[in-house]
Amino acid sequence: MQRQRFTWRPWTLRKRIALLTLLLWLGLGSALGLGLDPPRPAWAGEGATTAAAAPGCATTPLFIGLDGRRYLEIRRAPAAQRLDDYVRRANARLLELAQDHTVQPHQLVVQDEPPFSLVGVREPDGRFAPELAVGDRAAACFGVTRQQLALRYRDGMRRAITSYRGSHTLASWSRGTALAALVLGFYILWLRVQGGLNRRLQRHFAERPRFLMQGLGRLGLGGFVAVDQVRQLMQWLRQVAHWSLVLVISYLLIPLLLGFFPPTEAIAEGLRGQIRTVVMGFLGGIVQAIPNLVSIGVILVITVLAIRASQSWFRAVDHGRIRLPGFYQEWALPTARLVGILLGLAGLAAAFPYIPGSGSKVFQGAGLFIGALAALGSSAIASNIISGLMLIYTRAFREGDRVEINGVVGVVQDRALLVTRLQTPRNELVSIPNASVIGASVVNYSFSRREISQPVAIATTITIGYDVPWRQVHALMLAAAGSVAGITDEVAPFVLQTSLNDFHISYELNAFVRHPDTYRQTLSEVLAALQDQFAAADVEILSPGYHAIRNGNRSTVPKNG
Repeated sequence: MQRQRFTWRPWTLRKRIALLTLLLWLGLGSALGLGLDPPRPAWAGEGATTAAAAPGCATTPLFIGLDGRRYLEIRRAPAAQRLDDYVRRANARLLELAQDHTVQPHQLVVQDEPPFSLVGVREPDGRFAPELAVGDRAAACFGVTRQQLALRYRDGMRRAITSYRGSHTLASWSRGTALAALVLGFYILWLRVQGGLNRRLQRHFAERPRFLMQGLGRLGLGGFVAVDQVRQLMQWLRQVAHWSLVLVISYLLIPLLLGFFPPTEAIAEGLRGQIRTVVMGFLGGIVQAIPNLVSIGVILVITVLAIRASQSWFRAVDHGRIRLPGFYQEWALPTARLVGILLGLAGLAAAFPYIPGSGSKVFQGAGLFIGALAALGSSAIASNIISGLMLIYTRAFREGDRVEINGVVGVVQDRALLVTRLQTPRNELVSIPNASVIGASVVNYSFSRREISQPVAIATTITIGYDVPWRQVHALMLAAAGSVAGITDEVAPFVLQTSLNDFHISYELNAFVRHPDTYRQTLSEVLAALQDQFAAADVEILSPGYHAIRNGNRSTVPKNG
């Protein structure tokens, strides 16, 4: 019979995160829960209104205690003593009583000796040694009688001595040492788990960055970032979260360890008080911000749904599934972007009042700074944006069209709100501000073929002398156009005589190209074909450069056509 082998399976990422969360809550609860505020008298704080109204009562009370723990609240010293001196001497005397094991807590009694009620030690032989004196004026600060206040002080002193002696024993130190060792063990275990989780997350983000890209793609943000950028961002966030968590847990560990030993309990109390103040303030802020956060979430959901609905509708218009009279398909995607921006701005404006701290001076200063930047650059930017919108809705050109703008001939690569980019035949990328484009003449070589299904024509002019019959010139030019492959036969080429000059006649050839993308190459081939045709017919192509030197010079027709 084979024995079953048990193999250790490494913890999955989810189990590591669960254990890390459990240890984090345990550490936070221990740091804030163990050694909570020292046991204060049940009557501490009672009669605050009376204390504020009674003359001579301190608005800020002082306390008598041991090891940083407060047991007796003092608002007024007996007779004419100063409150701080009285409390300092009382603290020293209470420490002496706690360290004197011949005095037992039950020996502290109250003895009424008008006009005071005295709290003191009753010796075994019956003698009474007073320690505290409570008068009517001190009791008035708490709204009670002096006998009642004396009894409370007696009970507080008994608790202080009992607690002090219970914590300053060998057993207490041993227990504190054992607990500190246990907490340190858990802390080291947590560091190992946290380190392993951090390394696994590092490998996870390095090997699988596309899972986040898919989420960004569903939100429509995938085109704004690259995989490497997402990987670097996630690794940076991982490091920040890891070291922040290590620092927080390490800081929580300090008051937890200090609270196990009596001499450092006061320091631990102060640290725990600071942590509680920060945590409770943070949680209180979150609780107060929940209604506003819910409102922001609702506005965000409505805005996202509206943007997606508008994009779907305009996408249907772009694909031709929805047709609107007077609204061209090429307007769909630019309009969808504009509507998305407007809806986003409307959602931001609606959600801004609900953002926590939106009315603070920080937000006001940031708004002022952004407004100043917008004012400085708004003139040029607004001009280009408006010009870009006008170019879109005037349908001057679209991406992929062959155009000529300000003497630059090229194919439109990008039609943005601020600039228009053209790729020239030499693969140069020329960026022209939309404000310049809107003020210039735009020649679109692709518009005719796309909109009216007619080819665009190229025109070239040559000059021939009066000695050559014009019909022969027409025939040679038409033959040259017919010999070029880039000239279409959809529309027949034609020749126009545009000018009767002093020494020659100007003839213009108009021929239609098959595709506007070959406009430049086809024009070059037509010019070459004209030279070949006229050279073969022994007809000289004249130019104004020969006007003054024509007498006696040879013809310019090449001998070898």
